[in-house]
Amino acid sequence: MNLKSIFDQWSPRLLSILRIMGGLLFMEHGTVKLFNFPPMGGAVEIFSLMGVAGIIELAGGAFITLGLFTRMAAFIMSGEMAFAYFMVHAPQGFFPIMNQGELAVLYCFLFLYLATAGGGPWSLDRFMRNRD
Repeated sequence: MNLKSIFDQWSPRLLSILRIMGGLLFMEHGTVKLFNFPPMGGAVEIFSLMGVAGIIELAGGAFITLGLFTRMAAFIMSGEMAFAYFMVHAPQGFFPIMNQGELAVLYCFLFLYLATAGGGPWSLDRFMRNRD
């Protein structure tokens, strides 16, 4: 078995692993905002801009983790991260490393990729599609 065939075999599985880990990590942003868990300074008001972001991060992260409605959830979350970057980080300077926006940019493009690639073989989207 050559290296290319190993990469070809594992590529879809690693897409699912990337989706799961990205969703779990993104959910943490929502739990911090909504429930102050893990404790990092207090929860935000649910009907504020940060509260809405927390809802998107928690619910969207759960959908992404499960691979349910992956494309739609990822597209919405990519937009949230682009919005967050330009509202919060970009006014502080041009370079993401200097304005502390590199994580927002990375999440934005991760979710944009998942919006086009889908959830991979280990997703509820795939399971439900194959049930029919």
